[in-house]
Amino acid sequence: MPEDTEVSAGPVVTPVRVVIGICLVAPFVAMLWVGSYSKSDPTFIGIPFFYWYQMAWVLLSTLLTMTAYKLWQRDQRGRREGGAK
Repeated sequence: MPEDTEVSAGPVVTPVRVVIGICLVAPFVAMLWVGSYSKSDPTFIGIPFFYWYQMAWVLLSTLLTMTAYKLWQRDQRGRREGGAK
């Protein structure tokens, strides 16, 4: 592995990485727990809950993935800068 891509060794589990993990796991848990949304009420502009709940998670998943990515970039940048000192 090239040396310029190496990051400093530090704790593997940090609070930031825990938040990243939660951001990435939350959509899976929400979609796999079908019993929580397998109903038709309440409706939203005539769309049953089952459908609009899933569509809302498409948007939430995008936001959570983007947040996880930005946190990961910041974490890696901090590790690189910390190791260079």
